Amino acid sequence: LTFPLLSVTLLVSFGSSMLYGYNLAVVNSPAVHIKAFYNSTWSQRYGHGLAPGPLTLLYSLTVSIFALGGLVGSLLVGMLVERYGRNGALSRSALLVLLAGGFMGFSRDLGSPEMVIIGRSITGLHSGICLSVVPLYLGEIAPKNLRGFLGLMPSIFICLGVFSAQVLSLPELLGKDRFWPLLLSVVVVPASLQLLLLHCFPESPRYLLIERNDVCGATKALHRFLGTPDVQDVIEEMREEQRSLSSMEMVSVWQLLRDRSVRWQTLSVVVVNAGMQLSGIDAIWFYTNTIFENAGIPVSQIPYTTVGTGAIEVIAGLIGCFTIEKVGRRPLIIIGFCAMGICSAGITVSLLLQAALPWMRYIGVTCVVGIIAGFCMGPAGVPFLMTAELFTQSHRPAAYIVGGSLNWLCNFTIGFVFPFLQMSAGAFCYLVFCGVCLLVALYVYFIIPETKNKTFMEISQIFA
Repeated sequence: LTFPLLSVTLLVSFGSSMLYGYNLAVVNSPAVHIKAFYNSTWSQRYGHGLAPGPLTLLYSLTVSIFALGGLVGSLLVGMLVERYGRNGALSRSALLVLLAGGFMGFSRDLGSPEMVIIGRSITGLHSGICLSVVPLYLGEIAPKNLRGFLGLMPSIFICLGVFSAQVLSLPELLGKDRFWPLLLSVVVVPASLQLLLLHCFPESPRYLLIERNDVCGATKALHRFLGTPDVQDVIEEMREEQRSLSSMEMVSVWQLLRDRSVRWQTLSVVVVNAGMQLSGIDAIWFYTNTIFENAGIPVSQIPYTTVGTGAIEVIAGLIGCFTIEKVGRRPLIIIGFCAMGICSAGITVSLLLQAALPWMRYIGVTCVVGIIAGFCMGPAGVPFLMTAELFTQSHRPAAYIVGGSLNWLCNFTIGFVFPFLQMSAGAFCYLVFCGVCLLVALYVYFIIPETKNKTFMEISQIFA
């Protein structure tokens, strides 16, 4: 593990992945203040406030528009990484955060709820790009024995982003009414740092050699990342992959979906990425305060309870990161989904029984923590790592588009539908998430092989 390799991993995880986690959770605590701003602005414009239904709809749009932006960003990934490279795509995408921060930061001063929604959609666009490009970049620059460790580093920073949003949302910090625009726009700080420093690191050697045929550039990049003058074995492995792909251009999404030789890899990406969002984790992150309130936690204690869950997220993410090369990808993701499924059922039971047994509320909170810990230990990062590992260079960008698109579509669905699902199904809505988690765990157990310490060509041959 060389200094340049660790440095670039920390930089892109901090400047890109962390912002995804931050933007997932940042709308949770200031919900009351944002709704009040929407209501007062509506009154000033039209002479009357918003009814509860339209106000809930408008706020649900604010929450879920982030996912629609992410969907658009994920669809652009293939074009961006082919034209600008992995490093170049990440550098350019940071400019979107600066634009979004401006929209959200000045929205209240200009009396414009539309600016909040536009800013949220642009941050989603940035996250949609980076959520695919960061693991793609790290998967290609990391040696195979460190691919799991470095590949899960972004998931730790996603958890850190959620935790940062929860801490900054405390009433003692930026949780007051006058500070919510600053709370939404603080994302410009990590993005600016990435924009300033990322050009100091080389492009992905695999991209340079296989797609640009730049042997000299790839060799220099490998010398820098691996810290050794002898990189001939790695170059030869890349050349072998290049030769196997010599008669094949980069495939489109449509070609990927029709290619029978990679149908199980494609189906695996679909199942795991969709399952990751339909597991209900985003419902927990978007609406943590509401869930804790329904569980009977006193309103004054909810922000601090939320911060406690954020700290557990980070610890679980670290456990996953430092154990993945020992236990493998499959066990982590199976354990994670099983834990989430069991805890989702536990929330339903606790909500149904807490009227008769008040102490059941603590079981409910424990189950929420269990869902978050299970997710951060495996499902938070392994699906993106697996997408890089299951495909060769020609299919990898299209696979990220498929996985990313499904990820964001399901994210939007959960973010938009969950408040209404909760109103109609009550405690039983969590059983849906339980079923999804257990089905995904079964699929991974029976279908997906272990990819630890294997080259991309070896993994492709296992599926074949």
